[in-house]
Amino acid sequence: MRNIVLFVTAACVLVLVNYNIWQREELIHSGRTVLLELAPVDPRSLMQGDYMALRFKIGDEKFPPGAKDGRMILALDTRSVATFRRFAGDAQPAAGEVAFRYRIRNGKPKFATNAFFFQEKQGDYYSAAKYGEFRLAPDGEAILVALRGADLQTLGPQGRAVR
Repeated sequence: MRNIVLFVTAACVLVLVNYNIWQREELIHSGRTVLLELAPVDPRSLMQGDYMALRFKIGDEKFPPGAKDGRMILALDTRSVATFRRFAGDAQPAAGEVAFRYRIRNGKPKFATNAFFFQEKQGDYYSAAKYGEFRLAPDGEAILVALRGADLQTLGPQGRAVR
């Protein structure tokens, strides 16, 4: 009997984990593209491997002290570049706007992630990063999928562009 309970529990955990992975993959493939302008970025960490610590201009400018987790409303231009409109509260976005979820960690806003990891010795590809490319779900959850340059091209080694 104990083996059956263990097997059923393990199977449930595997189903839940795989369902979560499937949801994230669907968001990457079908989520709405939103570009957030980067604030000056920090250099990579030697302790954690090659990565770029990210800050977003919108987080530096718009968040008052004591802000709590929530959603903000962003306007998107024809290139999918976002600009801040207002904090959402319970409001829904109007035409041409999207809701974007943020979390406050250590007093600072976090948009899906605060780091972009890349393969060792490929940091030069990302040094010209000006935008973080996110895929956005209808509920405001987002995943960072790439970094883009000033002319909105996807940055990275040849043949490895994220779409």
